[in-house]
Amino acid sequence: MEMQMNFLRKLPMPQDLKKEFPVDIRLKKIKEQRDNEIADIFAGKEDKFLLIIGPCSADNEPAVLDYMNRLARVQEKVKDKIFIIPRVYTNKPRTIGKGYKGMLHQPDPEKGEDLLAGIIAIRKMHTDVLDQTGFTCAEEMLYPENHRYLSDLLSYVAVGARSVEDQQHRIVASGIGIPAGMKNPTGGDLTVMMNSITAAQAPQRFLYRGWEVQTEGNANAHAILRGYVDKFGNSMPNYHYEDLRRVRELYDERELSNPAVIVDCNHANSGKKYMEQIRIAKDVLHSRHISDDIRRLVKGLMIESYLVDGNQKISDDMVYGQSITDPCLGWEKTEKLIYEFADEL
Repeated sequence: MEMQMNFLRKLPMPQDLKKEFPVDIRLKKIKEQRDNEIADIFAGKEDKFLLIIGPCSADNEPAVLDYMNRLARVQEKVKDKIFIIPRVYTNKPRTIGKGYKGMLHQPDPEKGEDLLAGIIAIRKMHTDVLDQTGFTCAEEMLYPENHRYLSDLLSYVAVGARSVEDQQHRIVASGIGIPAGMKNPTGGDLTVMMNSITAAQAPQRFLYRGWEVQTEGNANAHAILRGYVDKFGNSMPNYHYEDLRRVRELYDERELSNPAVIVDCNHANSGKKYMEQIRIAKDVLHSRHISDDIRRLVKGLMIESYLVDGNQKISDDMVYGQSITDPCLGWEKTEKLIYEFADEL
């Protein structure tokens, strides 16, 4: 039986799209400088604290750029202690395969899917953020084959809790040249996460976008703790001191490069109660204060934040700068929290 797929149109190759929508020399130099500094933070050569922060979903370029310009002004004030990598997430996993899948699929959330327009829109938005603020951003690598459409603009990639067991995600992460955060799976098994880091740190040979490719391995593949869901469907945290100690032991057992953890303060760690992110972040900072091992291990935090507290449904009358996916911390609380981090670090 024939495959039941309609091949709608062939999309441009990443290298062709990059030629059509290029990144100029000035922006390339900014990315190179930021990539080098981030690598030094993961290697322990620099002591700044990473803050991977921004909307759950970057759904609207004007609001995203407004947020990023505000964030850049805060970054300037805390740059001695904190290195900010904004979240500009443009493809969103949907557990049941339905609903808004991000700007890649729907450049306009109120209209239908258009992936060609989506690829162009996300490339434009990442370029505009870099041009206006000097930020190179983080994305979730939901579709590994799409990474090259943005590979000259990103400084960080996260592999999600539902993707982390997938072979393709692991081996592509071994060749992306920037830090790849491997989340613990939704069921919480830390061994799965550590297996993923081990695979991503190793050289790999595989098929990618019609090519046989060879990678060198990604020494900055690392753990993201995002909480988990138990067999009764309850959200369970894994950001506590004991959890961090256990991850440190797992790193030592495997003799992996650059042991590192980013704590995701939302998702199952907070039970998606966005205000809990403040308390969780401060708890993690406290764990770093009482143990040098934990301080060296925990390189930063991931926080979901936008202009307006909470979230909303897609409608004809949407609130500017409020999430249409998971609830986020609003701007005033975000700004205050970042300054508090700088005082406590």
